[in-house]
Amino acid sequence: MDSNLIERLKTQIKGDVFNDNETLNLYSHDASLFEVKPQVVVFPKDTEDLKALVKFVSENKKNNSSLSLTARSAGTDMSGGAVNDSIIVAFQKYFNHVTIDKDIATTEPGVFYKDFESKTLKNNLIFPSYPASREICAMGGIVNNNSGGEKSLEYGKTEQYVKKVKAVLSDGNEYVLKPLSYEELNEKMGLKNFEGEIYTKMYKLINENYDEIQKARPQVSKNSAGYYLWNVWDSENKIFDLTKLFVGAQGTLGLVTQASIQLLPTKKYSEMMIVYLNDLSSLGKIINTVLLLKPESFETYDNHTLLLAIKFFTGFAKKLGTKNFITLAWQFLPDFLMLVTGGIPKLVLQVEFTSNQRHELNDKIARLKENLLPFNLKINIAPNKKAEKKYWLIRRESFNLLRHKVKDKHTAPFIDDFIVKPEYLTEFLPKLNNILHKYPNLTYTIAGHLGDGNFHIIPLMRIEDPEQREIIPTLAKEIYELVIKYKGSITAEHNDGLIRTPYLKQMYGEKIIHLFEETKKIFDPQNIFNPRKKVFGNLDFAMNHIRQNW
Repeated sequence: MDSNLIERLKTQIKGDVFNDNETLNLYSHDASLFEVKPQVVVFPKDTEDLKALVKFVSENKKNNSSLSLTARSAGTDMSGGAVNDSIIVAFQKYFNHVTIDKDIATTEPGVFYKDFESKTLKNNLIFPSYPASREICAMGGIVNNNSGGEKSLEYGKTEQYVKKVKAVLSDGNEYVLKPLSYEELNEKMGLKNFEGEIYTKMYKLINENYDEIQKARPQVSKNSAGYYLWNVWDSENKIFDLTKLFVGAQGTLGLVTQASIQLLPTKKYSEMMIVYLNDLSSLGKIINTVLLLKPESFETYDNHTLLLAIKFFTGFAKKLGTKNFITLAWQFLPDFLMLVTGGIPKLVLQVEFTSNQRHELNDKIARLKENLLPFNLKINIAPNKKAEKKYWLIRRESFNLLRHKVKDKHTAPFIDDFIVKPEYLTEFLPKLNNILHKYPNLTYTIAGHLGDGNFHIIPLMRIEDPEQREIIPTLAKEIYELVIKYKGSITAEHNDGLIRTPYLKQMYGEKIIHLFEETKKIFDPQNIFNPRKKVFGNLDFAMNHIRQNW
């Protein structure tokens, strides 16, 4: 964008427009391994600003083909979804309001989850699909990535809770998207405008390819890969719902201005069991044993994560609310003792049950202990809330430990979010380790949602080394081939972004990718919104924009 165009942009919106180097450098990064410098960062003040932005890009794109709009909330995305080389639309400054009416929260995209939750908890309600980055992420990213997390085992993902969406589309107008009956759908298709065109074309695309689309649905409990075409048209109940398409679309179809989200009542009590696993040969049977009792959460992290937590345990003091060093050391004493005696486990399994009835929790914990006796495992019951919080922090902070504590290497999240059915894990994990062992110089941690079969592998790399960077596409392809062989998804929660969009064809095949591309063209014929994500991704672009200065 030349300076004249930027000055024209400033006159057309009420919000803030910045193109100074400090701002552009800050918004060149999210939590991914990419660095893409934008030309302008805009903080829109209201929906009218968003409409003006879309119209500005649409009118000027003919002479400036690279013009685009990339939405950004907290910038915690690990796939490169919140970075691009044109205009970043930053929501956190002005789009940060939330209201609650009974059990529905209506939120703007810039609302931080921690602030959102503080309001819901006052009403004894919670949005159960929050991610592990709950302390730093925002609602715009949660909706646009179809986030999931530690409670998704019982409660599912964001897509189940978004009841209505408002979005500014490529014609520069704001629309309400919500479930429509067949009669309401026909009314929409009868409109002689852009909205009517979208409904007509999307219904035709889905209806004519219905069987193939349904066949393409990943057979796992969580998925953030591609567009969720299989969720839009419920042919049995005759419901057509474009919110199912926008949730997880990563801002590629329009700018979401508001989402109405179903909340659930909180539960009074919780109990946590920690299981230390030294041998993975019985993992599949252990998983099945745990899942029979229907825990709310079933998480895991590996020995690398635990060792990092022990090494940097003082960093947990503030988050745990512990000022006394001795008290903190006492909390970590069992973990220190394992280290001293050489008993660091290969995996730590974290099982949490919740209920409004204390006796129900006691019964489940007792039954699980008894059912796990044949496996001869070391088991620990968290004695209180503070102990539970310690284990949750290790699990939730595994990525941040790597980002901030390992100085000679940097986090490279590129195989960070695959999922396979839990029953395949006994076969799958040894094959996964065989692939990873081909790269002896690669340090990594494994954490994830064991009950779903969803793993987050975060390698540590000297990313400035060209030989290290060459590992990325080769290893990703190998891992994804294995995931697809076991009928999984290459991303369960973190979405496609720059890093995984080029691999979607490997997962879905050419026909489904063509339908994704047609979907993008229907909503966004000028490719205004977040280009290179979901469709038309370019691996060379991604590799050429790996961050090297940290």
